[in-house]
Amino acid sequence: MTRDEALALVREYVKNENLIKHMLSVEAAMRFYAEKSGEDAERWGLIGLLHDFDWEIHPTLEQHPQEGAPILRERGVPEDIIQDILSHADHLNMPRDTLVRKAIVACDEITGLITAVALVRPSRSLYDLEPSSVKKKWKDKAFAAGTSRTEMEHAAKEFGVELWEHVGNVIQAMRRIAPELGLDGNIQPQ
Repeated sequence: MTRDEALALVREYVKNENLIKHMLSVEAAMRFYAEKSGEDAERWGLIGLLHDFDWEIHPTLEQHPQEGAPILRERGVPEDIIQDILSHADHLNMPRDTLVRKAIVACDEITGLITAVALVRPSRSLYDLEPSSVKKKWKDKAFAAGTSRTEMEHAAKEFGVELWEHVGNVIQAMRRIAPELGLDGNIQPQ
């Protein structure tokens, strides 16, 4: 499956633009880490882009992401990519014994927190966002209360990247697509 085909599939099943932006953010982070690790950026990017494609049609743990797998199979997504996508769901208890499986978990929730921090800044931009700003908001448990700081810390540790280095890496990755995410604000990229 090509990236264009994957994006078309996402747009077919997802109407919420913020959810699409989330998947684009995870895709960018996965590509960043694939490049950094000498892995296949196209493959890793597909995993990030497709990981939540079925959330709107399967919004419960009893359904997501496992009931999306048959749709991916019908569309010709390779089984290894499907298995890596399924591994991001804690409730499926799949082994996270490869770098890509650790990466998808590490990149998933942190992108949402970074987006939330960027959106409350006066610039509404990723271009001037630094890990220190995320760290300040991290301490405010009422901010983005739906995110699990414990899970994000654990995922970064399992992935083998120090948390604040990871936050910096994901910010860098997301900056690459800031206009697509609506997070370029009124600042030009450096």
